[in-house]
Amino acid sequence: MDTFLASLDAGNTPLLDQIEREALETNVPIIRTQTQGLLRFLLAVRRPMSILEVGCAIGFSALLMSEYAPEGCRITTIEKYGKRIPVAKANFARAGKEDAITLLEGDAADILKDLPGPYDFIFMDAAKGQYIHFLPETLRLLSPRGLLVSDNVLQDGDILESRFAVERRNRTIHSRMREYLYEITHHEALETVVLPVGDGVTVSVKVTPDR
Repeated sequence: MDTFLASLDAGNTPLLDQIEREALETNVPIIRTQTQGLLRFLLAVRRPMSILEVGCAIGFSALLMSEYAPEGCRITTIEKYGKRIPVAKANFARAGKEDAITLLEGDAADILKDLPGPYDFIFMDAAKGQYIHFLPETLRLLSPRGLLVSDNVLQDGDILESRFAVERRNRTIHSRMREYLYEITHHEALETVVLPVGDGVTVSVKVTPDR
């Protein structure tokens, strides 16, 4: 099924395809093909003018969103891993997107507190065990009717298992992700759907002001 669906994907720009190949060659994780398609679709529907990304890596998803968002859209992305920051900046320069994408260096837990917002669209793609800790500030920054998209929420199926069935070193991430999924699917300010796309994606719309 995944192979067939991937065969239908229309693909991206040549530069994005090149950056994706480079990421695969250097074992840098980037969003999966189905997730790319979902992002392109959501951007076409929502047409956000301000995007926040938590977890930049080498800049692939930020560039994808910038490419398919409306002209004039501004993207703020956060990354703390020092080795990936210069690669991301170089990729933004290759694409001529230095003016459209702002990269903030450091821990998202600290940076989110100082951002004024609001953002029409927030893409969560950072350390999975931190999603639940980022949620309060994320909700503060999300505009009414804004979309929060969270990637990698199914952990290659591990999220379905008992915490005792996963490796001991992954149990904290497992329990925190389960807590995050429960919180965003039951939060009064959000309407959320969990999709078996890529490694699992949630799409949440902010339906009431967060309190």
